[in-house]
Amino acid sequence: MYRKPLTYLFVLTLAFSSCAPGIFSSLRSNDMEALELGMSREHVTGILGNAYTIAEKRMEDGILVEILSYRNFPNDDEFYLFVFKDNRLEEWYRELLPQYEFRE
Repeated sequence: MYRKPLTYLFVLTLAFSSCAPGIFSSLRSNDMEALELGMSREHVTGILGNAYTIAEKRMEDGILVEILSYRNFPNDDEFYLFVFKDNRLEEWYRELLPQYEFRE
């Protein structure tokens, strides 16, 4: 008696969950397009969110250098590094984790 509604619910859930990674990825791409060199750290984290890791922090000729790392969900092997000097975005780049193949 409840089979049809449950079947529809299952199909809809499956359809939406299979599309979700593409949606999240495109949102990250849109966010990246909004970034500009010279932005403050607060502005960048306001756009990209607070799900970052501080990959490095050091003083260089009296200037604070901080590198923030963001994983590109759902691609866990891809992440972006943002270099801030004196709280201003100087550069960013993408890195891929190496893929190792184990042979016995």
